[in-house]
Amino acid sequence: MAPREFTRRDLGLMHRAARLYYLDELNQAAIAERLMVSRPTVSRLLAEARRIGIVRISVHDPDTLGAEGDEAARLAERLGIDKVWLAPFAATDLGPALAEPVGEALREAGLGAGDVLLVSSGRTVWELSHEALPAVPGLEIVPTVGGVAEPEAWHQTNEITRAVAERMQGRPHFLFTQAMPSPAMSATLAEDPEFQRVTGFWTRASAALLGVGAPPAGRDSISTSVPLDDEGLRAGAGDVCLNFYRADGGEIAFPGSDRMVRISPEQLRKVPRTIAVAVGTEKVPSIVGGAQAGLFNRLVTDVPTAQAMLDAVGGR
Repeated sequence: MAPREFTRRDLGLMHRAARLYYLDELNQAAIAERLMVSRPTVSRLLAEARRIGIVRISVHDPDTLGAEGDEAARLAERLGIDKVWLAPFAATDLGPALAEPVGEALREAGLGAGDVLLVSSGRTVWELSHEALPAVPGLEIVPTVGGVAEPEAWHQTNEITRAVAERMQGRPHFLFTQAMPSPAMSATLAEDPEFQRVTGFWTRASAALLGVGAPPAGRDSISTSVPLDDEGLRAGAGDVCLNFYRADGGEIAFPGSDRMVRISPEQLRKVPRTIAVAVGTEKVPSIVGGAQAGLFNRLVTDVPTAQAMLDAVGGR
């Protein structure tokens, strides 16, 4: 259990500071800049992390190294993906809890100026867009779905794109269309040079940061373009970039799905590093189904969700 005198946000900051200091070997000034706090605060976070056991210094017998199972590696193997990063506590505050492992995943992608990072809609990616992310000046940031006129901020993909670009010092590009345009608008977009320019980034992206949607029938927030009265859709396990799928990863078609402005599953599978970010036991079938569909090859989640997934797929 987490110490009661600290909030989840406090514990998340301690963990992020400790990883940056002890694993990434950043100095306290650099950590303060990364976390947007003062240097004395970083010193206090590191001291508290040691005091309550987030950081434990140990010396191991070389003959016993590697004896303990690696939960993240085990989960990656069971899901058939390349790598998993875990936040140590239940990510009740999505942005603060997941920002550091997401930052690690983005740094591992080795992005540079001129590379393309795709971003999806969704509450998790929206919250991450307001956190400190690795700076990559000159990075091209591109949305994967339309989202103009959505009433909820986390479905406004252009605003998420702008926020991520600000955090990463990149250059945003925008899609000025709804997720499901009318037939007339869809025909217009097919001939629009700016629309073609932006969607053209999808085929040359180096990485993608993607939310994983929960089963449609149980969601309290979804794009207004999605027809939730469709029986097949309501039986779905989840979606990635509005590509909905069953529990076995099979694609779900629904009325108007041929007009959806979204990166296709085939295009997603060709992106070298697709980083899905999702937490919560309600998303276990969504994550498993998305992995089976091949819609992402990396995952950032938290320990409780990882344990639930291992139970579900028989990996414990």
